[in-house]
Amino acid sequence: MKLYTAKLAPNPRRVHMFLAEKGLLDQIERVELDLATQTKIPDHLGRNPLGLVPVLELDDGRFLTESRAICSYLEHMHPEPNLMGQTPEERAFIEMFDRRVEWGVLLPLANWVRHGHPGLGVLEKPQIADFAEASSQKAKAAMVWLDEDLAGRDYVAGNRFTIADITAFCALEFARLVKFKPWESHPNIARWRDQVKARPSADVG
Repeated sequence: MKLYTAKLAPNPRRVHMFLAEKGLLDQIERVELDLATQTKIPDHLGRNPLGLVPVLELDDGRFLTESRAICSYLEHMHPEPNLMGQTPEERAFIEMFDRRVEWGVLLPLANWVRHGHPGLGVLEKPQIADFAEASSQKAKAAMVWLDEDLAGRDYVAGNRFTIADITAFCALEFARLVKFKPWESHPNIARWRDQVKARPSADVG
């Protein structure tokens, strides 16, 4: 298998962390693409018509896109260590929390960075300052409920590390590009982030 990916972007990083947690980093070739010049060309559009990364090329030549789908495939192929739930109930709740942070935390943070960071103007045409501001307000509001959620448990989806933590961590790390550091004002996020940051997979870019 081969993973077409990019540095810094949060969705590729989600897959990188997932691979690291599974001990698969050395088993799948990673092909780094430049987001500005190598994702909208015919070669890559043949892998993903949307021109996005990550893309996992399977051994039979098919291409699997969307970071959550890629992680789900890898979880089924390599079920241990488990990151998506072992019982129907646990799988459902982990997916619920993962989707919650994907849409409630990652999406507004990503939009804030993409529309608010001048260095990303080459990717986001046009950058919309008002959209960046609106997204920043949604992201800051999300930190309130995330901090409240984490007051009652060790990790995003319960009391063990799961894919939901990977999604939330990659989102917050991406937001550092706009100097957003919610762990400085939200103690439960700070405690949780310290736990995740201590894992070897957190250093995988």
